[in-house]
Amino acid sequence: MTPTPVAEPGRPADPALAVSVQNLRVGFGGRAGLTEVVRGVSFEVRPGECLALVGESGSGKSVTARSLLGLAGSHAQVSADTLDLGGASVLGLSDAAWRRRRGRDIGLVLQDALVSLDPLRTVGREVADSLRLHTTLSAAERGDRVVELLRRVGLPDAELRAAQLPGTLSGGQRQRALIASAIALDPPVLIADEPTTALDVTVQAQILDLLAELTAAGTGLLLISHDLAVVSRIADRVAVFHDGRIVETGPTDEVLGAPTHSLTRRMLQAVPVDKPRGIRLSPARLPAAAPVMTTSPVLVQSPAAPHTLETHPAAPPATAAEVVLEAIDLVAGFRGPDGRHRLAVDHVSFSLVRGETLGLVGESGSGKTTTARLALALRSPDAGQVRLFGEDWSTLTEKRRRPLRSRIGAIYQDALGSFDPRWSVDDILRDAIGVRPGSTRAATHAVTHAATHPATRGALRPSPRSSAPTPSELLDWVGLSPTLLARRPLDLSGGQRQRVGIARTLASRPEIVICDEPVSALDVGVQAQVLDLLDDLQRELDLSLLFISHDLGVIQHVSDRVAVMQAGRIVEIGRTETVLTRPGHDYTQSLLDAVPRLS
Repeated sequence: MTPTPVAEPGRPADPALAVSVQNLRVGFGGRAGLTEVVRGVSFEVRPGECLALVGESGSGKSVTARSLLGLAGSHAQVSADTLDLGGASVLGLSDAAWRRRRGRDIGLVLQDALVSLDPLRTVGREVADSLRLHTTLSAAERGDRVVELLRRVGLPDAELRAAQLPGTLSGGQRQRALIASAIALDPPVLIADEPTTALDVTVQAQILDLLAELTAAGTGLLLISHDLAVVSRIADRVAVFHDGRIVETGPTDEVLGAPTHSLTRRMLQAVPVDKPRGIRLSPARLPAAAPVMTTSPVLVQSPAAPHTLETHPAAPPATAAEVVLEAIDLVAGFRGPDGRHRLAVDHVSFSLVRGETLGLVGESGSGKTTTARLALALRSPDAGQVRLFGEDWSTLTEKRRRPLRSRIGAIYQDALGSFDPRWSVDDILRDAIGVRPGSTRAATHAVTHAATHPATRGALRPSPRSSAPTPSELLDWVGLSPTLLARRPLDLSGGQRQRVGIARTLASRPEIVICDEPVSALDVGVQAQVLDLLDDLQRELDLSLLFISHDLGVIQHVSDRVAVMQAGRIVEIGRTETVLTRPGHDYTQSLLDAVPRLS
């Protein structure tokens, strides 16, 4: 299908339009040739209107948006018949002219708040920057305005957060601070590039309500999102990107309700909301997995009620109901910048059974990641205990704990941040196997052979392969080509980096994997592939997963059981279909009410 322009190219600038783009082309390259990543894109945004740009990673959405800010890159070649903001052309603006316009005439909210915020400056100084540069407010007035903005985006303890460094905030809190900075000057045009990716559903709902208020007040909003449910809630129109072109555009209810392009239909199929476990989200499959497990009831103590009847996936008779990870009355706190001690984890207890997925869901700052760090023994609890395969884990010395670490692995949200950018994929995976990066193949073979020898394998469960995995085999397990071994992390897409992260985790053949927001930064298509991949690997390797996410749709799709955290406590725990269809706690119901759904 050819691109569908929203306006006729070549017509005079229209001051009634917040944004007007006609025949935008963006390319990168040098003497070897120009590679176009945006190919003749046209669209308009009127004041008080939200246009959503959706599509796969690398389809050209973000480059298009950055071109409206003069941030396409120093090596980018940008051309267009029309590129207007508020009726004035921005083609050919100098750097000084762009600095005067950014923040005042157009605001930007990026996805990666940790990178976007200066780690050495407080949140308050970050938000106040545009006020200092573009207003005559006094320092005291700027401070009051910063606190007002932080409260407006739903950041609790706004005065305290303004005094903190970004690295001390959770991902969702950092994202809210970034949004506060972008709207500080009430710009008439706002570009929001995945603004709710790192937010839990309740805060996401607040941010979407805030964005709706801004558009109702006349702000033109260009929303880039991989979350089609979010798009259906807030966007007036949708433009679907593919390979640098708009392949489908129109009113939101028409595009998402009756899509005409195969890409749009595939994206809708990949949305996990209201799709229970067992339904595949992506068309591609890995090799056949083990049969689906049945269930058997187990009575478990829950902090939300005297007793909760739960069911666990049944394992083979020899290991029926085997608890592989257990948290017993965990307590962990921290001291804030104000000197006050706060509990991040408040008497948390749960168990994880072999072969099951326990979902851990809650708002940003509810204690999910601290709980994960306690489970991984990356932090010692202030009270309570973690038991691994029935044995004490949290109080061991690191010397005694180190030989056991291969039995429990982790997959993190920020795969890029967890890699050494100087290493190739081959180096990363060799290091995970236990081979010095750059070693010969003979050395790799010696390590992988030793890993499978009965004398050295210890208590690790055997790999489905006849030998320990090589880097090529690890990539094969996660559906990547060995041709990627020579690449560095920055040369990979987000989905490829996350798959390499999963491959690195599998290198030690763990029996338990802690997944901390492993798909929150991925577009809906890649997210679907990774979720299906984890499901396949779990069945093939008999993995036990503690899956942490703020996305209730993802949790519903992947989990056998779900535990709901609020303010450091587990307030409800049980079978996923029970908790998410008949919640017993008001907080769980409030989370469910806030979940955006395709309408």
